[in-house]
Amino acid sequence: MNILEVRNLTKIYGTGENEVRALNDVSFDVEKGEFVAIIGPSGSGKSTLLHTLGGVDRPTGGKVCMNGQDVYAQNEEQLAIFRRRQVGLIYQFYNLIPVLNVVENMTLPVLMDGRRVDEARLNELLATLQLTDRKKNLPNQLSGGQQQRVSIGRALMNAPAVVLADEPTGNLDSKNSQEIVELLKLSNRKYGQTLILITHDENIALQADRILTIEDGRITKDDRIRGRQA
Repeated sequence: MNILEVRNLTKIYGTGENEVRALNDVSFDVEKGEFVAIIGPSGSGKSTLLHTLGGVDRPTGGKVCMNGQDVYAQNEEQLAIFRRRQVGLIYQFYNLIPVLNVVENMTLPVLMDGRRVDEARLNELLATLQLTDRKKNLPNQLSGGQQQRVSIGRALMNAPAVVLADEPTGNLDSKNSQEIVELLKLSNRKYGQTLILITHDENIALQADRILTIEDGRITKDDRIRGRQA
């Protein structure tokens, strides 16, 4: 079953001589529970693609459907709700709120959505991410790896349809990088999360079910690495 369907996706910045075609007629599907890595050189369109999939950056043309819903057929208010409920975004530089502690950062999307925090899910995530004894700490009291764990927890709190990770290990050493990847793989298996991850690290990409290679705004390869685990 496809959770994500992308058809003829195009994103153009600028006009005339200054036109840049960041995405050029991109089409692919992603199955529910699949772990997909996206690789490619700098400037190839990886981050633009990820942000377009997540409802962050409206495309110039084409269609993104998630769970059968046409993402960009929605107005801005509906799109904001979609981002909070259906998409978990993880960035390279954590994007935590400095004055909020671990629990407050993790539960912020739920509270912004006007919903009650699922305490059982929160406590399970804190335990899984090894943050139970850090839940009252502010971001500046955490290591880089711990801060990225918080951002993963925040992305998973709403049980989104798809988790989108933009170079989540790019700011970490090799030990912390592998720990973060293992946690993302755990969420993929334990919670059945569909995971789409951008990386420059070939070793990380090879741990995915599938690798998409993007160059000059086009998908040039779609390699199946292994069958998706049930």
